[in-house]
Amino acid sequence: MEDSDHRTEVVLLACGSFNPITHMHLRLFELARDYLHDTGKYRVLKGIISPVGDAYQKKGLISAGHRVTMARLATESSDWVEVDDWESNQQEWQETVKVLRYHQQKLTDSCLAKSFDGVAPLHKAGRKRKREAGSRLPTKRNPAQAKGHRPDPFPPSPFAFPGVPQLMMLCGTDVLESFSIPNLWKEEDILEIVTNHGMVCVSRIGSQAQKFLYESDALWQLKGNIHLVEEWVTNDISATKVRRALRRGQSVRYLVPDQVQAYIQQHHLYTAESEDQNKGVVLAPLQKYAKRAAKN
Repeated sequence: MEDSDHRTEVVLLACGSFNPITHMHLRLFELARDYLHDTGKYRVLKGIISPVGDAYQKKGLISAGHRVTMARLATESSDWVEVDDWESNQQEWQETVKVLRYHQQKLTDSCLAKSFDGVAPLHKAGRKRKREAGSRLPTKRNPAQAKGHRPDPFPPSPFAFPGVPQLMMLCGTDVLESFSIPNLWKEEDILEIVTNHGMVCVSRIGSQAQKFLYESDALWQLKGNIHLVEEWVTNDISATKVRRALRRGQSVRYLVPDQVQAYIQQHHLYTAESEDQNKGVVLAPLQKYAKRAAKN
């Protein structure tokens, strides 16, 4: 009789521009899965790539339609990483925490359907389901709330729902370090992400993630939910350098998947003109949170 698998099931979610998607983006998933499996505590079910929408207004950001298509081309050979276009289809920029809530709700719905209908376990080609941005998991009213106490500031942890995989945020350590940039993130969003989901952060050259955690009192208290993954086969590929090479007419072969390179050439993407897209426009979160800070 085989022993039961008591590992926590995990789904990895990577949000970002993917402008364009590179081999390094794909490596993040492989590195994170290896790391989590090596702990003996987790079993990764699948990975999700969620390209940001056009409303993010980042300089040089080409249309979401192209970025989603390239990401799908890049993941055609993967049997566990898929692309989701919900975030990129939204008219307004969506905070990362809302994207996490949306996908956590999808996982919950899928597990509930499986329990009632005998649906097969999660796999790459899961059925799509629309949900309002920022929707939260179903919760039971606890005694403290019934007595008029202030409710918990965050949605319940995934662990409160047996059978629902834990959704973890996957990123490079540069994203972790960006938490310190004024008006780029809301403090309550950071705490919700780390507390209720956890993060897997893959190091890049020059990263000082450990030092950043040490210097942040809030994150230090939650450091058990932040998994820092060391990339020993160093890889300095970045979308910024790929775009620069393309603007200069240089080869990007072996920096991006062949299908992505062919798509870029076919549609004449990443020119000097496209790099000026959103030039002088303030990034969406900086606009939103600066106004919020000014009101307070």
